[in-house]
Amino acid sequence: MAQDGMDPQLLIFRRQYLQLFEPAFLAWPPKQLLRDPDVQSWLYKHLFNDEVHSYLPSGRYQLRVLKPLLAKIEKAIEDPDEDINDDLMKYLSLLMSSDLPSEGTAVQQRSYVTFTTLPPDISRSADTTSEPTLTLLERRNLISGSLTTGFRTWEAALHLGSYLLSANGESLVKDKSVLELGCGTGFLSILCAKQLGASHVTATDGDHGVVEQLKDNLFLNDLDDGKKVYSSVLKWGHGLKGTWVEDDFEAHPYDTVIGADITYDKAAISALVNTIRMLFLFRSTIQVVIAGAIRNAETFEHFRQACLRSKFNIEEVDFAAKDIHEQSSLFYAKAVPIMTMLIKSPDSA
Repeated sequence: MAQDGMDPQLLIFRRQYLQLFEPAFLAWPPKQLLRDPDVQSWLYKHLFNDEVHSYLPSGRYQLRVLKPLLAKIEKAIEDPDEDINDDLMKYLSLLMSSDLPSEGTAVQQRSYVTFTTLPPDISRSADTTSEPTLTLLERRNLISGSLTTGFRTWEAALHLGSYLLSANGESLVKDKSVLELGCGTGFLSILCAKQLGASHVTATDGDHGVVEQLKDNLFLNDLDDGKKVYSSVLKWGHGLKGTWVEDDFEAHPYDTVIGADITYDKAAISALVNTIRMLFLFRSTIQVVIAGAIRNAETFEHFRQACLRSKFNIEEVDFAAKDIHEQSSLFYAKAVPIMTMLIKSPDSA
């Protein structure tokens, strides 16, 4: 039986909702479910009741979902004597009477985003008894390629997260010491520490503001005591000898280095490759896994060629993104191709 005895289609809908999926693309439950009073009660309890879920989406996003949801329920009801769930109706009135920020203001603010972190091979119709999640504070309106991309989780991070949750990818993290380059919101670092069994995680980013806001996300996931996750600023291309990185490496020798959507800036690729090279000098057995959305094929090829010039051993990871209607969690569009590369030192052959 699915969690709470509910239809898996409802669980998919809730996962997408908590991930702040654009309402137009939500997998709305079918009419036969929406007309069921028990389903309506379940929807109120698990999507809008903050006593059940502490980190609900913003009120503005809730309103954007609740209004069409009630319209769909109304159309689904065949018996004119049947009423729509009273809690849902009251909550709509509450939201509409609240002093919510405008759409323009709302998209500028940070919102709770909750990701369900199930292995990617679980079918959408599978019965699940638990819903492992992690929650982040993000700004969802950012544009790829802007100077503040570290404040939201991008497609390549979700794709790499899906791979690390898979049977083939989990061995890169379980019982391993992990370093993340360009951690942004901390999605991958938190996933590794909280649910993938990493022994230690060091989360780094080149932006001081990003690293500072990462502390909020570590707190939300009970990882703020510094024991399992350490976070700091790391600017690529600078020498690592005699720095905190060398000290951290001595305390927790890195096994795996991860990074997602960190190859979009052609100007930074040389510094990134230099940093990878210096990490290999610390330990030649380190494995580096980089995922990138190919928004600019020339830029990613520039990164690949830079790795080859450094005589790194590289191979493309065989892990294709599923179509959105086949994804069961970590929902992301695959309109832009995503490539994942496994990089090893020249001495690893």
